[in-house]
Amino acid sequence: MKYCFFVFTILYLTASFAQTKPFKISGTLISETDKIPLEAATIYLERVKDSSLVTYTISDKNGIFSLEGKTTDTHLNFYVSYVGYQTHYQTIHLDQEITDLKTISLKTDLNALEEVFIKVSPPVVIKKDTLKFNASSFKTKKDANVEDLLKQLPGVDVNEAGKITINGKEVDNILVNGKPFFSNDPTITTRHLSKEIIENIQITDTKTKAEAFAGDEGDREKKTINLVIKKENNDGVFGQVATGIGTDKRYKFAGMLNLFNNDQRISLLAGGNNINSPGFSFGGGLTNGQGITVSQNYGANYVDKLKDKSDISSNYFFSNSSTENENTVQRVNILPDSRYNSNSNTKSYSESDNHNVNLGFNIELDSTLLIHINPSFNVSKNNTETSGSEASRDEENTLTNQSSTSSFSEALNKNFSNHLSITKRFGKKGAYLRFNISNTYNVIESDDFLNTEIAIFGDNPETINRDQFTDGDQKSKSINTSTTFRWPLLSKALFLDLKFNYRHDKQQNIKSTFAFDPNTQDFTQFDEELSTDFKYTNKRSTPALRLAYKKEKWSVSSEAGYVFRSLQNNDLLRPQLSLARNFETIELRSNFQYQFNPKSYAYASYGLDNVPPQLSQLQPFQDISNPLNTVTGNPNLKPTNTHSFYFGYNTFNFQKRNGFFSYIYANLSNNQIVTKTTIDENFVRNTSYSNVDGGYTLSASSSYNKTIKIDSLKTFKYNVGLSASINKSVNFNNDVQYASNNTALTPHLGITFAWDNVMMIVPNYRLSFNKTTFDLDDFENQEFINHSAGLQITTFVPKNFEWRHDINFNYNPNVGEGFQKSAWFWNTTLAYTMFKDQGTLSLKIYDLLNQNTNARRIATQNYIQDSQSTVLKQYFMFSFNWKFNNF
Repeated sequence: MKYCFFVFTILYLTASFAQTKPFKISGTLISETDKIPLEAATIYLERVKDSSLVTYTISDKNGIFSLEGKTTDTHLNFYVSYVGYQTHYQTIHLDQEITDLKTISLKTDLNALEEVFIKVSPPVVIKKDTLKFNASSFKTKKDANVEDLLKQLPGVDVNEAGKITINGKEVDNILVNGKPFFSNDPTITTRHLSKEIIENIQITDTKTKAEAFAGDEGDREKKTINLVIKKENNDGVFGQVATGIGTDKRYKFAGMLNLFNNDQRISLLAGGNNINSPGFSFGGGLTNGQGITVSQNYGANYVDKLKDKSDISSNYFFSNSSTENENTVQRVNILPDSRYNSNSNTKSYSESDNHNVNLGFNIELDSTLLIHINPSFNVSKNNTETSGSEASRDEENTLTNQSSTSSFSEALNKNFSNHLSITKRFGKKGAYLRFNISNTYNVIESDDFLNTEIAIFGDNPETINRDQFTDGDQKSKSINTSTTFRWPLLSKALFLDLKFNYRHDKQQNIKSTFAFDPNTQDFTQFDEELSTDFKYTNKRSTPALRLAYKKEKWSVSSEAGYVFRSLQNNDLLRPQLSLARNFETIELRSNFQYQFNPKSYAYASYGLDNVPPQLSQLQPFQDISNPLNTVTGNPNLKPTNTHSFYFGYNTFNFQKRNGFFSYIYANLSNNQIVTKTTIDENFVRNTSYSNVDGGYTLSASSSYNKTIKIDSLKTFKYNVGLSASINKSVNFNNDVQYASNNTALTPHLGITFAWDNVMMIVPNYRLSFNKTTFDLDDFENQEFINHSAGLQITTFVPKNFEWRHDINFNYNPNVGEGFQKSAWFWNTTLAYTMFKDQGTLSLKIYDLLNQNTNARRIATQNYIQDSQSTVLKQYFMFSFNWKFNNF
């Protein structure tokens, strides 16, 4: 059947190619008034009969453009669009393969202010730091959502989890008409808003409200997507509902209602399932999640304009989930002169309820003063029940220690945080004063019951039994303030920033542990060794200077700050362990970026950071909560100084439909804090911490993608990439210091063939190679290889039918005996669209071959671990989805 399918595809492609004819249209763009070349103008072709986009390109720095493709049409509509100029239009007759339009002069649009208003919208517009795509220019299936649309845009990649990258940069913010839509989860927006309501998609560097108001540069390494709703769709009601029922008692339900009234937006959502989709989703379960999760989610979003220059955004979420899991672990522990094995099996069941409220206020008192307020509230309740056993054996398979544990914990977490930002601009040269203050208050109340039995064998056998209750009360407060005054030394070009930051963190941790008393039949025997009562403060003051120079195509900035830090811990149970430490150090930050043209840029940065030891690492308290691993802090630890270097180069050529993205990152640490563990003959561990030098990380990644327009209906796209890293770590193993060098290499290849309204084929392959070498003769070098491949096939024929196959193959030859080395994972869904594309009936088979597994191997300097846990098994599900709108 598979061979017939591919033979049919090849024959059909051959026949279709015979009906199309190639074309090439070229020319040069100049302005009519001063005869200068026009770079980054949009040139595109549309079909005459339905105005659908055939192809497009962007002019280069000399104004030269070239349009190439194949079509069955005899003539096409030709457009040139450029900001500030009148749109050029003419009909191109394709009576010859090559058409040279010579020089085209664009007339200045005297009525244009910031952007030309044209009846025919170009597919792509490049305007300063904004890239805008016209949604109607990119073909998708009829019932497509925003995610489907994003996958069609050049330079945009969306993975299976919904993570979006644009020209190799991560998208960390998605807005609708410039305002937040629900939470930070992008899939709520991209998977549940219909493409048909979107007018255009704007892509910019990520900026805060204050940065945008002050005219600052954004984060060049992060991108923001703004979805602009069509004017006619900004007033109406739309949404969708879905329900599904399947074998093995599997189910799902989801619904979203949107009420848009221009500046006012109200959205409601609800959903639930037991197919491992913990977030809000109309889709299916995870392929490699651990355990079986049952979840429910409810939420509301409200956005409105309060006054002419003030607005509010808010959302509320409630989520409830429960997860059941069983985890099996086999670990080979590596010592300088020997090895030992530890095997464990754990069963767990957890429940959680979570309430979250987020508010945002932007108050623009006048054109020079902006106030932004962002409070957040969170209350969560978590219950966890766990039982398990573990055993350790030496190289002769002799049992050295074993343990069995059962526990139940209940925790209530209350959190409030707020961020206030005030920005005041002065004059028109770029001067401003900005004040930020953030505060957080967090309370955790917990009850933990633990019953454990530990047996240690050998020459001095010992049995430890614990039946205890711990009452926990943790409180933390944090306040972080910063002030920045920017003074322009050269108007809108050279800036001097005077900065000051103050941060104060305070933590109180009380854990009262009581042993079970057989006489009273209650937990009444206070155990001081297992209890804590301390107050910890971390104060940091940092004055800094920043100098920034900005030109049209490049910018450079350098910042130097001096850190005054004081750490203090008061131990009320053990006053002799109280400590106070003071640190002073310099921190540096430099950035450079160069924009070669609208298509490509380079970015480089350097940073020197100072990270103090954590309290648990610094406090000389002996933690004996785990009798098989006693942990003691080291009060003599020094802060870690980290030098980091980054260089990146990105380019995307709209004319040739190709992009290249690359970066190199280096990290060098001095006084790095590592664990130092001593293991006795019964494999009982004593752990502390120490500073080491010599560790570093060097990583690099590059990828190249190209889209080939076969004709007006067929597109071929491929992506090839390579990631590599070299990591040197300095550690201790049984009091012996050693260094390890890890080399990782990961090539990958992805291909997409799209045939509008017929099919889509997306194969991919990834190879992971990992090698670790040691400078100790008794340590054996390690090599691991993992193969993973995937194939997605979607057909859209006959009409109104969609049949999708998601096939993944994973081969891990290195996992231990008893673990599945290879597995095929195949999901298939057959959907039928009805009722004028508003309803969709579908049948899904999850894990068609019934081979789902999450067996995996983890290798570190001190151990090699194989693990496997509960996964979602095969099920069949019928579901129905209904979309509605009234604009």
